[in-house]
Amino acid sequence: MTGIPGLVGTEHIGFTVPDLEEATRFFVDVVGCEWLYSLGPFQDDGDWMTEHLAVHPRTVMRENRFFRCRTGPNFEIFAYEPPEPPAPQPRNSDIGGHHLAFYVEDLDAAVDYLRAKDVRVLGAPTASTRHNEGQRWVYFLSPWGMQLELVSYPNGKAYERTATTLLWHPANPGE
Repeated sequence: MTGIPGLVGTEHIGFTVPDLEEATRFFVDVVGCEWLYSLGPFQDDGDWMTEHLAVHPRTVMRENRFFRCRTGPNFEIFAYEPPEPPAPQPRNSDIGGHHLAFYVEDLDAAVDYLRAKDVRVLGAPTASTRHNEGQRWVYFLSPWGMQLELVSYPNGKAYERTATTLLWHPANPGE
């Protein structure tokens, strides 16, 4: 086997938000995650921030908060104060673009729920084809414009019929 020795899996995903309180309310009250604990503030007068985080040495990490959303990797959100203006929220097509996907059992009910909460849902749910046949998905936006996704494939995906290794799935974490 190749890769990082001892690799087990994804432990967490981290991202920076413009307003920590707004992001916490969104992830707890709308998405349904649980806020577990916080760290910070942290700053350093030397080069620690540049050496360890590749940011400007005078950047201050005000706080980061850790969340759990049922099963799957944990995530943490950061509030930074950099000395220079931050870059805008990247789109999926930008270098470093990203999204966070949540698996749901009933995609239509989840979309209806988000719309009732005035969350911007991007289009209608899309049925995947080819290897992902059996999956439906839709993107939605956080209040600050971060791209998020809902995905569901309660009866599996087409590729699973012939695959020897399956993608990780929240309902079957040991596979």
